[in-house]
Order: sequence, then structure tokens, then C-alpha cells
Amino acid sequence: PAFRRFQREFLLGYLPALAADWLQGPLLFQLLQSRGFLRSQIAALYSCGFASNVAFGLVSGVFVDRLGRKKSCVLSSGLCSVSCLLQLSRDFLALAAGRVLAGLGTSLLFSAFESWYVHEHLECHDFPAEWIPDTFSRVALWNSGLAVAAGLVAELLAEGLALGPVAPFLVAVPFLALSGIFAGKNWDENHGKNRPCGKACGEGLRGLVSDPRALLLGLVQALVESILLIFAFLWTPVLEPHGIPLGIAFSGFTAASATGSALFRRGVTGRLRLQPL
Repeated sequence: PAFRRFQREFLLGYLPALAADWLQGPLLFQLLQSRGFLRSQIAALYSCGFASNVAFGLVSGVFVDRLGRKKSCVLSSGLCSVSCLLQLSRDFLALAAGRVLAGLGTSLLFSAFESWYVHEHLECHDFPAEWIPDTFSRVALWNSGLAVAAGLVAELLAEGLALGPVAPFLVAVPFLALSGIFAGKNWDENHGKNRPCGKACGEGLRGLVSDPRALLLGLVQALVESILLIFAFLWTPVLEPHGIPLGIAFSGFTAASATGSALFRRGVTGRLRLQPL
């Protein structure tokens, strides 16, 4: 019972932030296009977000450990909220700043929350390490459902209620506020090792160089992520001329992704006992 209470407390803080993140995905290209920007300008705005995510990702672990993981979770919610509000602007620089903040906030979203949970699970509550996958499998299940729902909600807001493509970004703000306030009030603070940034990056680089399998895995993952980012930019201009509802298409993509993940888990752990190469 104590573990279930702790798990529920984590999910109540984390899932609203994930829901807000998914709400920002379906109609971003359409929103920027409605502001009158050329495709090359939209590509530059996308690149601002991707570049800030990559650049900050190099030091996010050290930053989170120093600042505190709870504070980093609250900061993530704040950065993403400001980013969503900046989407109301028609100024290119303001939108670029919004994409940069979104990249920073997303980097914290996918590092600080899980780091906080693992530390609290093991160090503060002394729960068995074998129970950690139970929590993250629940996160994965909920995350898939939130992704599908986000596309449908975005379509309902933008087209069904005729509020325009900026509406999902504004609806995301209360979810981000809920996440930040809940974490700030109910979670305890914890920190990691206070390591110099250069030393931490050096250790990671040495780990890659010393193990060819890790380097190969990182290379393959980088290529896969590159394909996904290119797809994220191109799918809207490809489908929109055919009159396909973008929110529903987004839900279809995320549902297919969740189905693929479920099939993989069944293939690895079920009767077939497939093994990844």
C-alpha cells in the first residue's frame, strides 16, 4: 500500500506534464503556417527547438543534480508554459524563443522526473529495485493513451470548436501548472552527485569510446531519432492538402506506435521469445 501511494503521487505529478507535451505536437506546423511564415522559416523554428534540446541535453543531468530534481521538474513546467504562451505571438523572434524554451523544458521533462522518482524509490522509501519497472510500465501505458487523446482533443479544439491551432497550446498550460504545483507542494527535494560538467561529459565520452556496442547503439538511435524528427516536420504539409484531419492523423500515428511497442514486448517476453539483434 505504501508503494502504491508513492507511485500514485508520482503519476499525479508526471502525467499532466506528459499530456501537455503531447498537446503541443499535432498542430504546431499548422499554427506556424497560419502565422504566414514560409516553409523555410518554419523549418528554422523547428530547428531552434531541436537544437536547444540537443545542446541542453549534454548538460541536463549535471544541471538537474545541482539544482535539485524537484526544482527541475517545476522549472520544466514553467519553461513549457511560457513557450506555449509565446505561440500567441506573430513575431518570428518571439516564436523562436518559444521553441528554444520548449526544447529546454522538454529536456528537463524527460530527465528530471524519472531521476527524482528513482532516487525517492530507492534511497528514501527503500522499496525493492525490482518494483521500478512496474511504475515505468504504467507511465508507458498512460503515455500512449495520452498521446492518442491529445490528437483527438487538439482536433476538437481547433476544428470542432473553431478555436484555431493555437488552442491546444493554451489548453496545455493548465496541465503544466497542475504538474508544477503538485510536484512543488507534495514532493521532497533530492540531489545527485555534484560533479563538474566537463568531468561528467568526459566520462560519458570515454564510456562510448571504450565500448563499441554502446557507440553503435548510440549511432543507430541517433539515426532513428533523425528520421522521426524529419517525419515530424513533413507529415503535416504532406497530409494537409488532402483534407485529412491533422489531430486524428496524429492520434493514428501514436496509436500505431503504441501497438508496435506492445507487439515488441509480447514478442520478447511471450511464447516466441524473440531476441533483439
